[in-house]
Amino acid sequence: MSRMNVRRSLRRLLTILPALTLLTLAMTAIPAAAHPAQDAAKTRIAVVGLDHDHVWGLLKDISKEPLAELVAIADPDPSLVDKAKKQVPESVKFYSDYVQMLDQAKPEAVIVATSNDRHLEILRECAKRHIHYSTEKPMATSAAEAKEMERLADAAGIKLMVNYWNAWVAPTHTIFHKVSAGELGPVQKIIVQYGHRGPKEIGISKQFASWLYDPKKNGGGAIMDFGCYGAELSLWLKGRPTRVFATTRKLKTEQHNEVDDDATIVLEYPDATAILQASWDWPYTKEQVEVFGPKGSLLAGHDNLLFRSSEAHGPNLALNGDAVTLDPVSRETSNPISYLVDCIRNNKPVENPLAAKLNVQVMEILDAARESARTGRAVELH
Repeated sequence: MSRMNVRRSLRRLLTILPALTLLTLAMTAIPAAAHPAQDAAKTRIAVVGLDHDHVWGLLKDISKEPLAELVAIADPDPSLVDKAKKQVPESVKFYSDYVQMLDQAKPEAVIVATSNDRHLEILRECAKRHIHYSTEKPMATSAAEAKEMERLADAAGIKLMVNYWNAWVAPTHTIFHKVSAGELGPVQKIIVQYGHRGPKEIGISKQFASWLYDPKKNGGGAIMDFGCYGAELSLWLKGRPTRVFATTRKLKTEQHNEVDDDATIVLEYPDATAILQASWDWPYTKEQVEVFGPKGSLLAGHDNLLFRSSEAHGPNLALNGDAVTLDPVSRETSNPISYLVDCIRNNKPVENPLAAKLNVQVMEILDAARESARTGRAVELH
């Protein structure tokens, strides 16, 4: 080949080389761009606190969620850390200081399983770092703390979820849809019964008991632990009441507990009444809500739902009615971790009854209930 032809070939190659480079880059980028958002890296989750016994179920939920990765756990108790290490992958890092964990592990979301009085403090640190946040119920120890939590989360643009998963299972979700559709007519009465034989009686850990029976760390006893369920469900199904009256008792006098173990809260509406029975004195676990309207009643347990029509009569009538087909549950709403991850990855709002705004109102009801129990007088809600 002559020198002139070589020069011409080099010029031609230099002319088309940039175009070839751009084409190569474009072809390389095609597979990544073609992947849907759900195929992106897993959502990085960290846990703050192991002294709330619900955390062990949450760790199982994280392990089963294909779009979540547990990256770190923070707790200063060596015995709880040893227990957790046996249940999580070896890649999970452990910290005694949760703030250090937030800075070093850099999670996208935090699951909080601590005493109630720490919820605001931890959220404040998460909000500074724009880390999504979920805590076990109730939201805080007071409405003032809950309002500040909501404000901080809104300002930081992070998800804030209050985990009441037992109250958001299929039966209560189906009740909400049927009530919303007017199948009972206007709701006239709600009766919520939640609780069990008592924390000590069911064998909770000593770390859990150390704050659950503490009036400052928990905010109360059964009135907080299970009264929050009734307040949450009543707000979800009926809305905000106008007045609150409550009584509390210490029926297990031999235990010398500082907090109540039995509470009854009455919520008054212009056209309805809600009776919330929260107790550590049931003979067995109680998880049920019953809603009445002029067309009949719906009774939800943990796994079933019954409907009794106001028109039903006869000797063979079932006391609480007939079984109702439950709304199907998707994978995303099958547990609290999957739900939170779905909200984060798809930028969905956290819905009632897990949403912050509703749970601020839960705390307003509990504030009023504790004040009513203290004074013996009903408290107006404004």
